[in-house]
Amino acid sequence: MKNALLSNPALWENDQFAGLIFDFDGTLVNTMPLHWQAWQGIMRRHQFHLSEEQFYAMGGIPSREILTNISREQQVPLDPIAVALEKEAAYLALLNQVQPIPPVLDIVRAMQGKKPSAIASGGTRRVIHRVLEHLGLRPFFRAVVTSDDVVRQKPAPDIFLEAARRLDVPPERCLGFEDTELGLRAIRAAGMEAIDVRAVLAAG
Repeated sequence: MKNALLSNPALWENDQFAGLIFDFDGTLVNTMPLHWQAWQGIMRRHQFHLSEEQFYAMGGIPSREILTNISREQQVPLDPIAVALEKEAAYLALLNQVQPIPPVLDIVRAMQGKKPSAIASGGTRRVIHRVLEHLGLRPFFRAVVTSDDVVRQKPAPDIFLEAARRLDVPPERCLGFEDTELGLRAIRAAGMEAIDVRAVLAAG
């Protein structure tokens, strides 16, 4: 059964849009359960709490920022950078389980050579590039923008604005794809149209 995205390709084929910008985790690749698995091990090791609901609600926020907030709110002594690196290592140990989300990847492939595409991810440059290389997806994207490339993170629009800049496409002519409320807010704050891809996973 076709999902809502693929049933209406006019959305991204429309001449109104000259560039496509994709979030990464949970949008292009089905990695959020693996990130959650990595977080659970880190929580046990460092004795702090993060519910699954909180984790998904903070999709798009860099791990170092999540850990900074946890350390302050739960009064747990943490080195956010060091623990974020531990969490990255735990996630990368699961790299062989990472799979793309086919309906979204189909859009990327269909538009290759027609409209430039970029990634705008709250992940780190090292991790995003490792996953792209593992899946052989790097050639599909003219630009890859990560949390290392901007100061203000989602829901601020900066990461999507930087992606548009690297595509050399005005923000208002970009179409953004996201799977979280924070990410959708960031796209709209950048003056772009947004597509919520959560229906893709819901449709199975």
